[in-house]
Amino acid sequence: MKVAFATQDLKRVDAHFGWAKNLAVYEISPEGHQFVETIQFDGDLEEDGNEDKLGLKIEAIKDCAILYVAAIGGSGAARVVAHKIHPIKVQGPEPIDEILVKLRDVLKGTPPPWLRKALAKGANRTASFDDEEEGSNG
Repeated sequence: MKVAFATQDLKRVDAHFGWAKNLAVYEISPEGHQFVETIQFDGDLEEDGNEDKLGLKIEAIKDCAILYVAAIGGSGAARVVAHKIHPIKVQGPEPIDEILVKLRDVLKGTPPPWLRKALAKGANRTASFDDEEEGSNG
């Protein structure tokens, strides 16, 4: 399952989703986690009401099941959820490594229903595209 983190410094979840300069993406399982990529964004990210910037970010993380943020606006959260990405707001800057360890430990046990649903999204993404297209007619 892929997880994205809104970050300015690449070490902590310390950014509002719309204003984030970076989205760090990791692959996580009960066995551990692995860094996948950093997606960088330029331009005037702090401009409120600029919905275009959200589309690019959501497209970049569309295969992620969870998005950790310091903050996210209502329309941004709705758009993320519409793409079956579960947004999680952290309390204050939190180290990405610590979040990954906690999440891995939860995955080892009995994950809550929302997390099992997120895991199912990760499993569906690994299926072949032919299987996915046959099962969805719009």
